[in-house]
Amino acid sequence: MDKNCFDYIICGGGASGLLLAQQLIADPFFSDKDILLIEKEIKIQNDRTWCFWEPKSGKFDALLHHKWALGNFKSNDFTFDFDFNPLEYKMLRSASFYKKIYGELEDAKNCTLIRETIVNIESKIDGVTVHTEGQTFEAKKGFSSLLNPKLLAQQTKYPVLQQHFLGWFVETQADCFESNRITFMDFSIPQKGNTRFLYVLPFDSKRALLEYTLFSGEILNKEAYEEGIKSYLSDLGISNYKIIEKEQGTIPMCSYPLHQQNTEHLIHIGTAGGWTKASTGYTFKNTQLKTLDLVTFLKTNRSFKKFQKTNRFWIYDLLFLDVLHKHNADGSALFSRLFEKINPNLIFRFLSEQTSFGEELKIMSSFRPNQIWFFVVAALKRLF
Repeated sequence: MDKNCFDYIICGGGASGLLLAQQLIADPFFSDKDILLIEKEIKIQNDRTWCFWEPKSGKFDALLHHKWALGNFKSNDFTFDFDFNPLEYKMLRSASFYKKIYGELEDAKNCTLIRETIVNIESKIDGVTVHTEGQTFEAKKGFSSLLNPKLLAQQTKYPVLQQHFLGWFVETQADCFESNRITFMDFSIPQKGNTRFLYVLPFDSKRALLEYTLFSGEILNKEAYEEGIKSYLSDLGISNYKIIEKEQGTIPMCSYPLHQQNTEHLIHIGTAGGWTKASTGYTFKNTQLKTLDLVTFLKTNRSFKKFQKTNRFWIYDLLFLDVLHKHNADGSALFSRLFEKINPNLIFRFLSEQTSFGEELKIMSSFRPNQIWFFVVAALKRLF
């Protein structure tokens, strides 16, 4: 085989590209396949923090930064403590993940890593062509985690919200945090016409990550997030602390069917493929599951156009985002009602798309009449 020709090319070495590459090199079925992964950066830093819920025994447990058994939900109406059992809430920071996966790929005989910037990806009748700033590569199948933001920005059929946040890793002088309980969502902060909450992940009694988070359309300036965290710490009576590290990010929340851009030989993965849970912004666990499905599908040698289809959970996400886009100031009340009336274990199974239709009807009927009307109107607009 020509040195620039491969069986599979993976474009992008973030979470989805690495999870896919790891599955391919570990599966004997693909041992005779030449795999190329193209990533422009040398990824060794903590540039991502992934959080997710899953059963207590998980694939990446050895790499976890922390995990929690207990949670808390808070709003102006009520405070609710809950147990994640039979799940745990887990945090994985990217540096340890990158080190492990890139190490495995470097040791794999059938995998090549190249550090270059991708300029263009062409889907052809018999494969894909990937152009970088310096070279051109050919493959029978291509996998791209590169999101084209114009796809979302240039359409109006599907509202585009953002989960945007800024977080401080802080260390306090006194014991201030309950180390085994996260604050999953605290909506008691001023909403200012949006859906805003604080998210607190304690590592011990003196160290925690606090994130000021919004589900809304407009990104704030940095000072607004930081003032929100300062005010929250002050309300908790915490004044003596130091900021160890900061992180900031945005995650698109949109039900636009990104999988429709897939071709016979080119598939979009991760956020670029619509693998982010549109209603929450959670991506990592969903990407793990989608990657397993994709590797199984790849063995059938069918067109990538047939890999992913919409289901009823896509419809739920679509309607929720329609409502949140139109009634952004009511987001706090919607989440509060959900956690007030529904067992968190059922909520997390619903968000993981593991519930029955009967359970989903129970969730839908838990909202107040005016809130149910929000969803009815959204559904009618979609139908007519």
